[in-house]
Amino acid sequence: MIIFKENSALSKYLAKQKKMGLTTGFVPTMGALHKGHTSLILLSKKLKDLTVCSIFVNPTQFNNPNDFKKYPITLASDIKELEQAGCDVLFIPSVTEMYASGFEASSKYELGEIEFILEGAHRPGHFQGVCQIVEQLLGIVEPDTLFLGQKDYQQTLVIKRMIALKGIEVKVKIAPTERLSSGVAMSSRNLRLSKEQLDMAASIYKLLTFIKEQITEKPMKQMEDDATQYLLNHGFDSVDYISVVSAETLQPIETFNIDQKKIVLIAATMGGIRLIDNIMIE
Repeated sequence: MIIFKENSALSKYLAKQKKMGLTTGFVPTMGALHKGHTSLILLSKKLKDLTVCSIFVNPTQFNNPNDFKKYPITLASDIKELEQAGCDVLFIPSVTEMYASGFEASSKYELGEIEFILEGAHRPGHFQGVCQIVEQLLGIVEPDTLFLGQKDYQQTLVIKRMIALKGIEVKVKIAPTERLSSGVAMSSRNLRLSKEQLDMAASIYKLLTFIKEQITEKPMKQMEDDATQYLLNHGFDSVDYISVVSAETLQPIETFNIDQKKIVLIAATMGGIRLIDNIMIE
């Protein structure tokens, strides 16, 4: 695995590979890697000639400074994980490398309502920061395919919209969420959970599965209210949202329609650690 720290050196190397006819897959991460990340690496290796991973904890997408400070940094083990997965190229730029001119974006991304609902309502400015760094990374790597995980479902839709707005020529591949045997969605934030908290966090997936199976049994609002109370009764301090929404627009669904593709999205906090998850209802 080749490691780059400078934008120009990576771009120069990848341009040579492209001239040789090699296709490139790209997996952007913030480190603290787990099986969810490595599954994306393996998928990219299966579909593309060259796989590039980036590790960069992006300050502009943290609306809470304390959350940024507490984000786990595990670079040594991350490198080992990527080497074992067969990653070809790792990009680990510094903050000054990515934001040489400062954090202020040159222009605002006009993402529409999707920016301000659900995650956007609870993390103002988050998606602007995500778009800012992903656009930069795509400009440096210029991959054929961008690989993302379904756990951050709203973020995948935001990134797709940014790509369309900017006219970036890249395909986006969304891979299923990787889970622990308990059903807990793999996340870098899990490193901050105690063993007891990790066990209690399994109630999220149990709840998602229950909603999927019982979605026609109750009115949506009642189901969401009952689900919120369930999490509060199972160790969570607060619930930002539990919403059954359109998988395409993220607009709330009030009545069940068998022909409409739906997704259930959850965000809840336990011990100051915010967890998100979802389940698709085909």
